[in-house]
Amino acid sequence: MFLQREATALTLQELGYTVYGAARRTDRLHKLAERGIRPLAMDVTDDDSMRAGVERITAETGRIDALVNNAGYGSYGALEDVPLDEARYQFEVNVFGALRLTQLVLPHMRTQHCGSVVNVTSMGGEIYTPLGGWYHGTKFALEALSDCLRLEAKPFGIDVVVIEPGGIATEWSAMAADKLEKSSSSGPYTAQATAVASSLRSEANAKRNSPPTVIADAIAKAVTARRPKTRYATGFGARPLIALRRILPDRAFDTVISRAVGLPR
Repeated sequence: MFLQREATALTLQELGYTVYGAARRTDRLHKLAERGIRPLAMDVTDDDSMRAGVERITAETGRIDALVNNAGYGSYGALEDVPLDEARYQFEVNVFGALRLTQLVLPHMRTQHCGSVVNVTSMGGEIYTPLGGWYHGTKFALEALSDCLRLEAKPFGIDVVVIEPGGIATEWSAMAADKLEKSSSSGPYTAQATAVASSLRSEANAKRNSPPTVIADAIAKAVTARRPKTRYATGFGARPLIALRRILPDRAFDTVISRAVGLPR
Protein backbone atom coordinates (compact mmCIF):
# COMPACT_ATOMS: atom_id res chain seq x y z
CA MET A 1 0.00 0.00 0.00
CA PHE A 2 2.87 2.40 0.71
CA LEU A 3 4.08 2.12 -2.89
CA GLN A 4 0.58 3.00 -4.06
CA ARG A 5 0.44 6.06 -1.81
CA GLU A 6 3.94 7.10 -2.88
CA ALA A 7 3.03 6.93 -6.57
CA THR A 8 -0.13 8.93 -5.93
CA ALA A 9 1.69 11.67 -4.02
CA LEU A 10 4.29 12.12 -6.75
CA THR A 11 1.70 12.09 -9.54
CA LEU A 12 -0.41 14.76 -7.86
CA GLN A 13 2.68 16.86 -7.20
CA GLU A 14 3.56 16.71 -10.89
CA LEU A 15 0.09 18.10 -11.61
CA GLY A 16 0.91 21.14 -9.50
CA TYR A 17 -0.77 20.21 -6.23
CA THR A 18 0.77 20.95 -2.86
CA VAL A 19 0.75 17.42 -1.47
CA TYR A 20 0.73 16.33 2.15
CA GLY A 21 1.64 12.71 2.81
CA ALA A 22 -0.05 11.49 5.97
CA ALA A 23 1.34 8.46 7.80
CA ARG A 24 1.76 7.10 11.30
CA ARG A 25 5.49 6.67 10.63
CA THR A 26 6.77 9.80 8.95
CA ASP A 27 10.26 8.28 8.74
CA ARG A 28 8.93 6.28 5.77
CA LEU A 29 8.22 9.58 3.99
CA HIS A 30 11.84 10.72 3.98
CA LYS A 31 12.36 10.13 0.26
CA LEU A 32 9.06 11.80 -0.56
CA ALA A 33 10.01 14.78 1.58
CA GLU A 34 13.17 15.15 -0.49
CA ARG A 35 10.90 15.42 -3.53
CA GLY A 36 8.83 18.21 -1.98
CA ILE A 37 6.00 16.17 -0.45
CA ARG A 38 5.10 17.52 3.00
CA PRO A 39 5.17 14.80 5.70
CA LEU A 40 2.22 14.80 8.06
CA ALA A 41 2.08 12.64 11.17
CA MET A 42 -1.39 11.14 11.33
CA ASP A 43 -3.12 8.05 12.66
CA VAL A 44 -6.62 7.55 11.25
CA THR A 45 -7.68 5.87 14.50
CA ASP A 46 -6.63 8.95 16.51
CA ASP A 47 -9.07 11.86 16.26
CA ASP A 48 -6.66 14.39 17.72
CA SER A 49 -4.00 13.61 15.11
CA MET A 50 -6.54 13.97 12.30
CA ARG A 51 -7.79 17.30 13.63
CA ALA A 52 -4.23 18.56 14.00
CA GLY A 53 -3.37 17.47 10.47
CA VAL A 54 -6.32 19.26 8.89
CA GLU A 55 -5.65 22.38 10.95
CA ARG A 56 -2.02 22.42 9.84
CA ILE A 57 -2.92 22.09 6.18
CA THR A 58 -5.48 24.89 6.26
CA ALA A 59 -3.16 27.11 8.28
CA GLU A 60 -0.33 26.65 5.77
CA THR A 61 -2.29 26.68 2.51
CA GLY A 62 -5.65 28.23 3.28
CA ARG A 63 -7.63 25.49 1.53
CA ILE A 64 -8.05 21.79 0.79
CA ASP A 65 -8.86 20.89 -2.80
CA ALA A 66 -8.65 17.11 -2.66
CA LEU A 67 -8.71 14.43 -0.01
CA VAL A 68 -7.48 10.97 -0.97
CA ASN A 69 -8.48 8.35 1.60
CA ASN A 70 -6.01 5.58 0.91
CA ALA A 71 -5.29 4.18 4.37
CA GLY A 72 -6.25 0.57 4.84
CA TYR A 73 -5.12 -3.01 5.17
CA GLY A 74 -6.42 -6.50 4.51
CA SER A 75 -7.02 -8.75 7.49
CA TYR A 76 -8.04 -12.17 6.21
CA GLY A 77 -9.29 -15.13 8.19
CA ALA A 78 -12.46 -17.14 8.63
CA LEU A 79 -15.30 -15.08 10.09
CA GLU A 80 -15.46 -17.58 12.95
CA ASP A 81 -11.75 -17.29 13.71
CA VAL A 82 -10.95 -13.56 13.51
CA PRO A 83 -11.18 -11.94 16.97
CA LEU A 84 -13.79 -9.19 17.10
CA ASP A 85 -11.16 -6.73 18.33
CA GLU A 86 -9.26 -7.27 15.07
CA ALA A 87 -12.46 -7.01 13.03
CA ARG A 88 -13.37 -3.74 14.74
CA TYR A 89 -9.88 -2.35 14.22
CA GLN A 90 -10.09 -3.11 10.50
CA PHE A 91 -13.34 -1.16 10.32
CA GLU A 92 -11.72 1.66 12.33
CA VAL A 93 -8.88 1.97 9.81
CA ASN A 94 -10.64 1.16 6.54
CA VAL A 95 -13.99 2.84 7.17
CA PHE A 96 -14.29 5.09 10.20
CA GLY A 97 -10.86 6.66 9.75
CA ALA A 98 -11.64 7.61 6.16
CA LEU A 99 -15.07 9.00 6.99
CA ARG A 100 -13.89 10.89 10.07
CA LEU A 101 -11.18 12.60 8.03
CA THR A 102 -13.82 13.39 5.42
CA GLN A 103 -16.01 14.97 8.12
CA LEU A 104 -13.12 17.23 9.11
CA VAL A 105 -12.38 18.29 5.52
CA LEU A 106 -15.92 18.85 4.23
CA PRO A 107 -16.55 22.20 5.98
CA HIS A 108 -13.53 23.68 4.19
CA MET A 109 -14.63 22.32 0.83
CA ARG A 110 -18.17 23.61 1.36
CA THR A 111 -16.79 27.09 2.07
CA GLN A 112 -14.76 26.90 -1.17
CA HIS A 113 -17.76 25.43 -3.00
CA CYS A 114 -15.43 22.93 -4.63
CA GLY A 115 -13.32 19.92 -3.81
CA SER A 116 -12.84 16.22 -4.41
CA VAL A 117 -13.08 13.34 -1.95
CA VAL A 118 -11.47 10.22 -3.39
CA ASN A 119 -12.04 6.98 -1.50
CA VAL A 120 -9.77 4.11 -2.45
CA THR A 121 -11.79 0.96 -1.88
CA SER A 122 -11.04 -2.19 -3.88
CA MET A 123 -12.60 -4.50 -6.42
CA GLY A 124 -13.22 -6.27 -3.11
CA GLY A 125 -15.96 -3.72 -2.50
CA GLU A 126 -17.88 -5.21 -5.42
CA ILE A 127 -16.90 -8.89 -5.25
CA TYR A 128 -16.12 -11.33 -2.44
CA THR A 129 -13.62 -14.07 -1.69
CA PRO A 130 -13.52 -16.83 0.95
CA LEU A 131 -11.85 -15.97 4.26
CA GLY A 132 -11.92 -12.27 3.40
CA GLY A 133 -15.25 -11.44 4.99
CA TRP A 134 -14.17 -8.73 7.41
CA TYR A 135 -11.99 -7.06 4.78
CA HIS A 136 -14.73 -7.15 2.15
CA GLY A 137 -17.18 -5.85 4.73
CA THR A 138 -15.08 -2.70 5.16
CA LYS A 139 -14.83 -2.15 1.42
CA PHE A 140 -18.53 -2.73 0.77
CA ALA A 141 -19.28 -0.28 3.57
CA LEU A 142 -16.97 2.38 2.15
CA GLU A 143 -18.56 1.98 -1.29
CA ALA A 144 -22.07 2.51 0.13
CA LEU A 145 -21.00 5.47 2.27
CA SER A 146 -19.31 7.04 -0.76
CA ASP A 147 -22.52 6.74 -2.78
CA CYS A 148 -24.53 8.46 -0.06
CA LEU A 149 -21.90 11.15 0.39
CA ARG A 150 -21.81 11.83 -3.35
CA LEU A 151 -25.49 12.83 -3.24
CA GLU A 152 -25.08 14.87 -0.07
CA ALA A 153 -22.01 16.77 -1.26
CA LYS A 154 -23.17 17.50 -4.82
CA PRO A 155 -25.06 20.75 -3.98
CA PHE A 156 -21.83 22.17 -2.56
CA GLY A 157 -19.74 21.54 -5.68
CA ILE A 158 -17.90 18.62 -4.10
CA ASP A 159 -17.18 15.46 -6.10
CA VAL A 160 -17.01 12.06 -4.40
CA VAL A 161 -15.20 9.35 -6.34
CA VAL A 162 -14.40 5.71 -5.65
CA ILE A 163 -11.22 4.03 -6.90
CA GLU A 164 -11.47 0.23 -7.12
CA PRO A 165 -8.01 -1.34 -7.44
CA GLY A 166 -7.58 -4.87 -8.66
CA GLY A 167 -4.30 -6.73 -8.25
CA ILE A 168 -1.56 -4.18 -7.59
CA ALA A 169 2.14 -4.88 -7.07
CA THR A 170 2.36 -3.86 -3.41
CA GLU A 171 2.94 -5.62 -0.10
CA TRP A 172 -0.83 -5.99 0.45
CA SER A 173 -1.17 -9.65 -0.61
CA ALA A 174 1.68 -10.85 1.58
CA MET A 175 0.32 -8.99 4.59
CA ALA A 176 -3.17 -10.42 4.03
CA ALA A 177 -1.71 -13.93 3.75
CA ASP A 178 0.21 -13.45 7.02
CA LYS A 179 -2.97 -12.32 8.79
CA LEU A 180 -4.87 -15.27 7.33
CA GLU A 181 -2.35 -17.82 8.56
CA LYS A 182 -2.29 -16.24 11.99
CA SER A 183 -6.08 -16.53 12.26
CA SER A 184 -6.98 -19.75 10.46
CA SER A 185 -3.90 -21.89 9.84
CA SER A 186 -5.16 -24.50 12.28
CA GLY A 187 -8.64 -25.77 13.00
CA PRO A 188 -11.62 -26.47 10.72
CA TYR A 189 -10.62 -23.89 8.09
CA THR A 190 -7.02 -25.07 7.65
CA ALA A 191 -7.50 -26.45 4.14
CA GLN A 192 -9.22 -23.28 2.95
CA ALA A 193 -6.63 -21.08 4.62
CA THR A 194 -3.78 -22.98 2.98
CA ALA A 195 -5.37 -22.59 -0.44
CA VAL A 196 -6.20 -18.89 -0.09
CA ALA A 197 -2.80 -18.00 1.41
CA SER A 198 -1.12 -19.83 -1.46
CA SER A 199 -3.23 -17.88 -3.94
CA LEU A 200 -2.39 -14.58 -2.25
CA ARG A 201 1.33 -15.38 -2.42
CA SER A 202 1.22 -16.88 -5.93
CA GLU A 203 4.13 -15.77 -8.09
CA ALA A 204 1.97 -16.22 -11.17
CA ASN A 205 -0.57 -13.74 -9.82
CA ALA A 206 2.18 -11.39 -8.67
CA LYS A 207 3.60 -11.25 -12.19
CA ARG A 208 0.21 -10.22 -13.55
CA ASN A 209 -0.36 -7.51 -10.95
CA SER A 210 -0.41 -3.94 -12.19
CA PRO A 211 2.09 -1.29 -11.05
CA PRO A 212 0.96 1.20 -8.38
CA THR A 213 1.08 3.98 -10.99
CA VAL A 214 -2.23 2.80 -12.47
CA ILE A 215 -3.95 3.77 -9.23
CA ALA A 216 -2.10 7.07 -9.11
CA ASP A 217 -3.23 7.80 -12.67
CA ALA A 218 -6.85 6.98 -11.84
CA ILE A 219 -6.76 9.29 -8.82
CA ALA A 220 -5.22 12.03 -10.97
CA LYS A 221 -8.08 11.66 -13.45
CA ALA A 222 -10.62 11.79 -10.65
CA VAL A 223 -9.35 15.07 -9.16
CA THR A 224 -8.72 16.85 -12.46
CA ALA A 225 -11.78 15.84 -14.49
CA ARG A 226 -14.47 18.47 -14.88
CA ARG A 227 -17.06 15.73 -14.40
CA PRO A 228 -15.31 12.68 -12.95
CA LYS A 229 -16.71 9.18 -13.10
CA THR A 230 -18.25 7.96 -9.89
CA ARG A 231 -16.00 4.88 -10.00
CA TYR A 232 -12.66 3.97 -11.55
CA ALA A 233 -11.96 0.23 -11.61
CA THR A 234 -8.34 -0.34 -12.56
CA GLY A 235 -5.52 -2.80 -12.05
CA PHE A 236 -5.24 -6.51 -12.78
CA GLY A 237 -8.58 -8.31 -12.82
CA ALA A 238 -10.73 -5.44 -11.55
CA ARG A 239 -12.96 -4.75 -14.53
CA PRO A 240 -13.56 -8.35 -15.68
CA LEU A 241 -14.24 -9.64 -12.16
CA ILE A 242 -16.63 -6.81 -11.31
CA ALA A 243 -18.42 -7.34 -14.62
CA LEU A 244 -18.60 -11.08 -13.98
CA ARG A 245 -20.09 -10.50 -10.53
CA ARG A 246 -22.85 -8.38 -12.04
CA ILE A 247 -23.68 -10.96 -14.69
CA LEU A 248 -23.51 -14.27 -12.85
CA PRO A 249 -25.99 -15.59 -10.29
CA ASP A 250 -24.56 -15.82 -6.77
CA ARG A 251 -23.86 -19.54 -6.77
CA ALA A 252 -22.23 -19.43 -10.18
CA PHE A 253 -19.92 -16.68 -8.94
CA ASP A 254 -19.26 -18.74 -5.79
CA THR A 255 -17.96 -21.50 -8.04
CA VAL A 256 -15.78 -19.18 -10.12
CA ILE A 257 -14.14 -17.60 -7.07
CA SER A 258 -13.70 -20.92 -5.26
CA ARG A 259 -11.90 -22.38 -8.26
CA ALA A 260 -9.83 -19.22 -8.77
CA VAL A 261 -8.37 -19.42 -5.27
CA GLY A 262 -8.03 -23.21 -5.37
CA LEU A 263 -10.45 -24.10 -2.60
CA PRO A 264 -10.62 -27.84 -1.93
CA ARG A 265 -13.84 -29.39 -3.21
